[in-house]
Amino acid sequence: MAKALHLSRTLAILLVGLAGALAVLYAWRLPPFESAVQTTENAYVRGQVTVISPQLAGYVTEVPVADFQSVHAGDLLARIDDRIYAQRLRQSQAALAVQRATLDNATQAQASAEARIEAAEAGLAAARTALDTASSTDRRVEALLGRGVSTQSAADQARAALAQARAALQQAETTLEVARQDLQSVRVNRKSLEAGIDNAEAALRLAEIDLQNTRILAPQDGRLGEIGVRLGQYVTAGSQLAALVPGNPWVVANFKETQLHGMRPGQAASFTVDALRHARLTGHVERFSPATGSEFSVIRADNATGNFTKVAQRLPVRISIDPGQPLAESLAPGMSVVVSIDTDAR
Repeated sequence: MAKALHLSRTLAILLVGLAGALAVLYAWRLPPFESAVQTTENAYVRGQVTVISPQLAGYVTEVPVADFQSVHAGDLLARIDDRIYAQRLRQSQAALAVQRATLDNATQAQASAEARIEAAEAGLAAARTALDTASSTDRRVEALLGRGVSTQSAADQARAALAQARAALQQAETTLEVARQDLQSVRVNRKSLEAGIDNAEAALRLAEIDLQNTRILAPQDGRLGEIGVRLGQYVTAGSQLAALVPGNPWVVANFKETQLHGMRPGQAASFTVDALRHARLTGHVERFSPATGSEFSVIRADNATGNFTKVAQRLPVRISIDPGQPLAESLAPGMSVVVSIDTDAR
């Protein structure tokens, strides 16, 4: 009787141990319970969370939105006091007007310089004609003086007139050269004024951009997170005002490296959402991370020191969500999901 009791106890212990071993094998999907369907609970809904910040400093004068509000691209999220920036815009406009007026004066000066050149060229032509006339007169008087027909006084007057004509020609040439140099100076100064206008126009454009940036607008459709700015608050460039979460979420599933065999882009995937009472949605494998999560950590593990314990690494897999699923509109970044992928599926 005792022997039978001992045998039954041993058999019960063996059965319990076998059941435990089978449970472990099933939990870890080891033979004979291995499956082509790979599942992970280390998966979350992801989305683009855009932090809205101003590009300039000032006091907030308007916040027309509220926490978790839906907005469209171009909607006003906050307004910064624009009085200073409006005056800077007017100042830039006035500076541009001054530069343009100065350029107009330079244009008039160039026209005057060109007219002086024409006058100097005419004067030079007249001086040359006068020199030719004086030279002819001097030659005739000299010839007459040699024959005794003309007087010495007339010859002296002819020589004086010739010298005066030569001096007048030299003066006309100098006047023409001065006029040309004046025109060149006006042209060089005009280039400087044109560059000044370009600079003033750029300053005006910057002032316009600064004035536009006092209105912080939604860059795209989406829903706002908590509004981190209040009326009257002083903000600076880069201050976090709010977060905008657009639509089109996706799932990132962190599979162990031992589960990746057979996975490839385009495979069908399914996932259940904890927040939706484990409702099942479908998607497709989109792409794989270029490295495991440990490679992107701030403090990377140094496995070359001390004792080593091998730990299976995880590789993030991005899964797109199939369109046309009503429950997909309820997904929000950060939700926990359980992802399954049939690695045998084509």
